Amino acid sequence: MSFHSIALKGFERRSPLADELRRSLADVAKVTDDAAQAEVVLEALTDTREKSVVASTAAGQVRELQLRVRFRFRLTTPGGRELLPPDELVLSRDMSYNETNALAKEQEENLLYRAMQSDIVNQVMRRVSAARI
Repeated sequence: MSFHSIALKGFERRSPLADELRRSLADVAKVTDDAAQAEVVLEALTDTREKSVVASTAAGQVRELQLRVRFRFRLTTPGGRELLPPDELVLSRDMSYNETNALAKEQEENLLYRAMQSDIVNQVMRRVSAARI
């Protein structure tokens, strides 16, 4: 990376994605919440988790879900000069569902979301690393 400090901006207060990004970025740069003190600003434009039903039985019971993580971001200087234009990363996973195993399926859902989140963090890290001030 060609910079030493980065600010995270636009994330929800308790964003798991922001937490993981903060940990990953801390290995290569100083992470701050104050954009004025940073060399670059990673701004979250969208940070969402989505779930939709993709298959159900004739009786209306859910059989398959699709999980999605959507992250749209940009990288700027504190003055607003764009280093990376807005970019969107969307990952999805299909998951079978069974009401009798609801607790296990909830754990599986959480694991799938975490895996997608880690993949997004890795992709963001590669893009941010390639950015030049």
